[in-house]
Amino acid sequence: MAWMPIVGESIFRFDASDVAWKNAAPCMSLVDPKLREDRVDASNFERKSPVFLPQFEMDGRQQVAVLLLPLNTTFYGTGEVGGSLERTGKRIYTWNTDAWGYNQSTTSLYQSHPWVFCVLATGESFGVLADTTLRCEIDLRKEATIRIAAAAPYPLITFGPYPNPEALIVAFAQATGTIQLPPKWALGYQQCRWSYETAEKVSKIAHTFRETNIPCDVVWMDIDYMDGFKCFTFDKEVFPDPNGLSNELHNIGFKGIWMLDPGIKVEEGYEAYDTGSAEDVWIQSANGKPYAGECWPGPVSFPDFTNEKTRKWWSKLVKKFVANGVDGIWNDMNEPAVFKTVSKTMPETNIHRGDEEVGGVQPHSYYHNVYGMFQAKATYEGMLLANKDKRPFVLTRAGFVGAQRFAATWTGDNLATWEHLGMSIPMALNLGLSGQPFSGPDIGGFAGDATPKLFVRWMGIGSMMPFARGHSEKGTIDQEPWSFGPEVENLCRFALNRRYRFLPHFYTLFYQAHLKGLPVMTPLFFADPSDLSLRKRDDAFLLGPILVSVSLTPKNRKENLEGVLPKGIWQRFHFGDDNPELPLLFLKGGAIVPTGPVIQHVGEAKLTDTITLLVALNTEGKAEGMLYEDDGDSFGFKHGKYLLTHYEAQQFKEDGDEVVVRVVHSEEKSQNLLDVVFEEHDSIKGVGAVLLPIDLQAGNVTVKVVPWIGGRIISMIHKPSGYEWLEGRFESGCYEEYSGNEFRSAGCTEEYKVVKRDMQALDGQEFVSLEGDIGGGLILARDVLVAKNNPDIVSINSRIEARSVGAGSGGFSRLVRLRVHPLMKLVNPLDSVIKFTDINGDHHELRATMEFGEHTYEGTYRPNGEWRLDDTETGLAIINRFDLNQVALCLISWGPGSVTLELWSEERPVSKETPITITHEYEFIDTNV
Repeated sequence: MAWMPIVGESIFRFDASDVAWKNAAPCMSLVDPKLREDRVDASNFERKSPVFLPQFEMDGRQQVAVLLLPLNTTFYGTGEVGGSLERTGKRIYTWNTDAWGYNQSTTSLYQSHPWVFCVLATGESFGVLADTTLRCEIDLRKEATIRIAAAAPYPLITFGPYPNPEALIVAFAQATGTIQLPPKWALGYQQCRWSYETAEKVSKIAHTFRETNIPCDVVWMDIDYMDGFKCFTFDKEVFPDPNGLSNELHNIGFKGIWMLDPGIKVEEGYEAYDTGSAEDVWIQSANGKPYAGECWPGPVSFPDFTNEKTRKWWSKLVKKFVANGVDGIWNDMNEPAVFKTVSKTMPETNIHRGDEEVGGVQPHSYYHNVYGMFQAKATYEGMLLANKDKRPFVLTRAGFVGAQRFAATWTGDNLATWEHLGMSIPMALNLGLSGQPFSGPDIGGFAGDATPKLFVRWMGIGSMMPFARGHSEKGTIDQEPWSFGPEVENLCRFALNRRYRFLPHFYTLFYQAHLKGLPVMTPLFFADPSDLSLRKRDDAFLLGPILVSVSLTPKNRKENLEGVLPKGIWQRFHFGDDNPELPLLFLKGGAIVPTGPVIQHVGEAKLTDTITLLVALNTEGKAEGMLYEDDGDSFGFKHGKYLLTHYEAQQFKEDGDEVVVRVVHSEEKSQNLLDVVFEEHDSIKGVGAVLLPIDLQAGNVTVKVVPWIGGRIISMIHKPSGYEWLEGRFESGCYEEYSGNEFRSAGCTEEYKVVKRDMQALDGQEFVSLEGDIGGGLILARDVLVAKNNPDIVSINSRIEARSVGAGSGGFSRLVRLRVHPLMKLVNPLDSVIKFTDINGDHHELRATMEFGEHTYEGTYRPNGEWRLDDTETGLAIINRFDLNQVALCLISWGPGSVTLELWSEERPVSKETPITITHEYEFIDTNV
């Protein structure tokens, strides 16, 4: 057996032998396939070697891996699976299958996640990924034993043990990727049926939601909008004007999502088929000719999405399709499903001509489980082609580990039964524990007729799940919220009003899912992993600090849950909508949750809407929470256009049990406001001290450093003059550093940790050393020093260092460049001047004008080791000195009331022995003295 550390802390790759390592197929699970191949330096890790070692053996052509774990370990994950939350005692096979009407015993559903999420008796968590796309048996029937079997060879990747389940899923997401932040409207309620067969019917459904004041954001179009079930077409008789329908929906606050299956009808004269044939994109039969299988249109050819050429062809078709006003796309039947076959799919001997980096030419058995993921990827990229500034929304039925990077999912063709209602929660929970946080069931059940009681119970539960969509098939009764009479309609309105009140909280949870990989919806044992009694609980789940307790049988819910809630304070609440058919809601002590007003769709929200905070104090009389906000639809948040607000509450007994709630940190607030907030109550200052800037004060200088946002310096004040030299706010500006040519590249928004802090030292200096992880085994480090013996100087030493760059890259990182970006405030812009002498000896003076602009200086035109910014009105100046050997380029950029004096290093890879460094200082001058 061979093993090595990869990716990050406590992540190890195992192979049955060195030969198996060399012969393993390319990785398709991880966000970057190279992560599996590169050994990382574990010398700085807390755990340098694995705790649990697998045993490998051969069973014919199958490689069997067995892991023995401590007694009382419980198993979860394994992706999309029917049955209970805990997977101990179960066996499944990863083989994407069209599984209409599945049940608790079905062993293969629509998606494949060869991943086991383990919780040890201590509450520690451990994960195992079989990194193979082939059909895989995961056998958990023996206590505390994982047995995995698949065609040899394949690596096993283990994660942990970590101290808690959150740490495990974050580590797993670090390797496999997180979801893209979805458009906010995708968090609203969505209504679907197979099918709303005419544009007139779609319009009527949408208008009925508005007339009945039942919130809804999306209406879905199933295959009957197409001309003869041919993708990228519209039936001119029943959907004569798709653009007009889209405009009508948009005008009343609806988005439209339209289905695109993978199968393209074999029909000459049909654009998608003709262009696909011309570009040779089809999967081939074993004889080398395009394979034709049977699906909705009749004979269809299947695009080979494993090939980049095919994905680009598909993306262009999607771009053209989106021009009809399409807001989102639904990829169905992409296991791939094929009619009139015993296997429900195409022959395993079919030939794919995949990209070389994923395996090249291979039989369908090799690519079957990733086919749907690659279609979702091509669809996502097509929507980006249509509008690069708009977040795509894609829903896929089939998927694999990592598919969350491209699409949301749902739990397939369920049944309108109490059994399937009961499976809804554990299925979504296990998908979340397998890396896919954006999922949910067809509310009400897809196949069969829901009863009024079943439907309203399902709506109450489904409205609190990450993906909330009602859907039903042909031949069943109508299952819209008003279809079961006034009483059910009113309860559905209550349930959906709850969801829309919680949208600020849901959106914050989705931000966390995008940022860290945390599930939106988590099992109850996340509240106390060491409590074994919570391990099997399918009748409740968590939305962050909110506990949702449900009844999954026709019996009414339990009202007294004192004996079955997790330890601690859980405060019951509702919005005046409490009803035995709706879930019970509890807020954990110590939490603050933001809520908004009831709205009919996300587009109805206004910036002036009141945010109401739900507060439950812990035993110390304290609570905390946060709220994430952005424009809801663009990628502006990637460039700092968002607001992240942190709240804290504290009860003050001396004030008659008064509870004071404060904004303790907001990226849109200036630091002066934060100082005022904490000065009002000294006792709060201790609570929020970790979020206060670090103040360095020595001599005539005060510097404020913010570790938690890019380690940025937000203030440099010359105390004798009171002059603030830095311009900007928490989220941008001030003093930042980047690791590349791009503005605000990695390094400026990551959370930094303080590795050394020397305050009020005997030698009269104050010092802080910060480090931020910028990915790829690199850190951006910064030392900031002020000292009494140099009373007007701030000294900064900045570095990009390699900490765990893999041996597979020769010990060298990606190309990086250290870019020091101080944004200087111009109090008197037109009286400001930059002065320097270049290496050639020529003197330069640049004055601010009414125009913005950049000036770049390289080679012998660089300042000869220093430049200065003067305010001729006040007589104040700042001199920036630097080591000329470390600076390859200097850049000046004039902006509104500001200017940057940037220092750029050379661009190159770094190793442990060859960091990039820029050492520089700022000296404050008062020419009046």
